[in-house]
Amino acid sequence: MALPVAFFGVFFAWPVVSIVDRGLRPDGAWRFGRIGETLSRPDILDVLGFTVWQALASTGLTLLVALPGAYVFARFDFPGKGVLRAVVTVPFVLPTVLVGTAFLALVGRNGLTDELWGLRLDTSVWAILLAHVFFNYAVVVRTVGGLWSQLDPRQEEAARVLGASRWRAWRTVTLPALAPSVAAAALMVFLFTFTSFGVVQILGGDRYSTLEAEIYRQTARLLDLSTAAVLTLVQFAAVGAILGVHAWTVRRRETALRLVAPERTARRPRGAGQWLLLAGVLLSVALLILLPLGVLVERSFAGPHGYGLGYYRALGSLDGSGTFLVPPLEAIGNSLRYAVAATAIAVLIGGLAAAALTRRAGRLVRGFDALLMLPLGVSAVTVGFGFLITLDEPPLDLRASWILVPLAQALVGVPFVVRTMLPVLRAVDERLREAAAVLGASPWRAWREVDLPMVRRALLIAAGFAFAVSLGEFGATVFIARPDSPTLPVAVARLLGRPGELNYGQAMALSTILMVVCAVSLLLLERLRTDRTSGEF
Repeated sequence: MALPVAFFGVFFAWPVVSIVDRGLRPDGAWRFGRIGETLSRPDILDVLGFTVWQALASTGLTLLVALPGAYVFARFDFPGKGVLRAVVTVPFVLPTVLVGTAFLALVGRNGLTDELWGLRLDTSVWAILLAHVFFNYAVVVRTVGGLWSQLDPRQEEAARVLGASRWRAWRTVTLPALAPSVAAAALMVFLFTFTSFGVVQILGGDRYSTLEAEIYRQTARLLDLSTAAVLTLVQFAAVGAILGVHAWTVRRRETALRLVAPERTARRPRGAGQWLLLAGVLLSVALLILLPLGVLVERSFAGPHGYGLGYYRALGSLDGSGTFLVPPLEAIGNSLRYAVAATAIAVLIGGLAAAALTRRAGRLVRGFDALLMLPLGVSAVTVGFGFLITLDEPPLDLRASWILVPLAQALVGVPFVVRTMLPVLRAVDERLREAAAVLGASPWRAWREVDLPMVRRALLIAAGFAFAVSLGEFGATVFIARPDSPTLPVAVARLLGRPGELNYGQAMALSTILMVVCAVSLLLLERLRTDRTSGEF
């Protein structure tokens, strides 16, 4: 545990604590009264209210849309199911900036709905809610659908034989079994939407602001560290509570059910009703997921003089506007290099943390497990700005170093590595390690010859998730990426922030490239994934 603890202490706790310290102790004396002053301001109350409201609305809408999809993937067997499972998971690993860009191309100015019907949603909250559903659809399908596929259908059939209607059998037998899984999925969706940044920045503009977006505004634009510190503490407390409830629901789900193999529950749809349900889910996937991505690709080729590669060619040159110090195309190479380095760090730190969590028990280790999840919910903006004010003097003077970006990205990748590897490591029979030790193997050789062959697939999947997530990290990177070394999400945000058709087209082209890289990574993961590892992220 030593290296993971040191890593999180230096690159997560220290930057966050430093921001809070500078905001609440500007002249060496603590000013806790600023907490009450900040939280009583009408503009901050509006931000807090909107953050909670849009998170609740996004969570409810996501469950409403995605639960039928979870049932279809769990109970139905149909051609192309594996490919469709990969397709619905693509949005989850896409950068939030790209998601916002895709919906901007669909419902924004000069978007598809604007051209066809004169309808623009980028000035309303509906664009934000739909983008959140798009982004979190896979969370519900994977989390709830993974458990649903392993519930024994004979229990519900027994209730039907005893006279229960289909609705009553589902309500009294299946729903209670699914409740912890639905609660876990809802909490994760609420967490991701509560801390939403990139989507709100692009689609909300100055009209709508979440806590994360307000922290960015207070630090980057207004330099008001006091307000930013208070908002960071509020977000930290909320995220801690959400993760605590989530851990409780996961423990219930792990201990309360008897499960069967997924292949025993899936079958071809029967009857008009089930075929209609399948068609409805396919239509919702097409409209909600494929259409925004398709419009994004179409806009990247639609130049002022017809379709072509003009926007893509423009990425290779400077336009003289000062938006970039280097051609935007260089952002692709920068992002790939940063993501590879971040993946290596995340696999090392996450692998050691997962190994430690399988070998020891106790409250301290359980607390460390919860700590590993905090970077998913704590403000990435705070972490990025904290990097700038803490890692700027010996012995850790990293502000001018390229490694700063991969370190920030690895913080987000480590939780995915831990959550992917931990179940597999826990499944390794301890007696195999003991047998190897009795035969004279050193701990290193025992791990290499016993554990590694069993966890190799999980390790590759974890590395793939860490790579995709690192590739799209935006909240921290927007602070620490150097002007001459922008990443793809930062480059897209800069282009969208400048007027002009060329900047807009280049943003669509870069977003398309980013989407293709993320999709290819995910499809490779899907080939590595086995049916037994499809339960959760």
